[in-house]
Formats: sequence, C-alpha cells, structure tokens
Amino acid sequence: MTATPLVEVPAGLRRWFVVHCVADWAFALPLFFVPEVFLGALGWTVVDPATARAVAAALVGIGTQSFLDRNAGVESYRTMLSLKVMWSAVACLGLAWTGLTGGPPMVWALFGVFLAFNVLWTAYFLKLRATVSPVK
Repeated sequence: MTATPLVEVPAGLRRWFVVHCVADWAFALPLFFVPEVFLGALGWTVVDPATARAVAAALVGIGTQSFLDRNAGVESYRTMLSLKVMWSAVACLGLAWTGLTGGPPMVWALFGVFLAFNVLWTAYFLKLRATVSPVK
C-alpha cells in the first residue's frame, strides 16, 4: 500500500485570505451604510442603494468566510477558491461591460482589483487542484 501525500495549504494563501477579508470589509462598510456618498465619491452619478447593499452583503459574506477558513484544510480552500474565482471573473466581466458603456473611470480601477484577485485565486486554485488529496 502506498502512502498518499498530505496536501498543505500554502502559508501565503492563508495570508491572502486574511488580506481579502480586510479588503472586502473596507469596501463593504461604506457601500452598505452610505452607498450614495461612497459611490458618488467614486464617480457614480446614479446609485441604487439596494443593489449597493446587496453587493456589500456579498463582500461581507465572502470576506468573513475567508477569515473564518484561514486555518482550514485543503478541501475548504478548494471550495472557497472556486467561489472566489467565479465571483471575481464575473465581476470583471460586469465591470468591463460597465466601463465600455460609459461608466465612471473608477470602474477600471475596480476592474483591476478584481482582475488581480482573479489571477491570484486562479493560480492557487490550479496549484491546489493539481495536488493529490488524501483518500477518504
């Protein structure tokens, strides 16, 4: 019988989950409590507070779960990374569409942030996917 190697979650990925939590909360709080002021300062002229607060809720949920899972095992990381890859990819598509159809210039900065996170999450997702999990 051959031993199955244990899969380790890279320490850097664990740190990125904490950074991601802080970033999500930093955007979520003003987006939730003062969406018109916050988005107005970023160049939006029309703000739907309900939509802004729904996005804030998603940021709080994903960011908080990132923090709670920071010491979890590889399977939890694979699941969270899958979610983060999908969320950031679709956010990039939506932000690019908005930027190309007359959105404020800040859309491109937000696009850059989501794109950077998407590249990061995808790289770690592929790295963890390529490793062997212990047989259950």
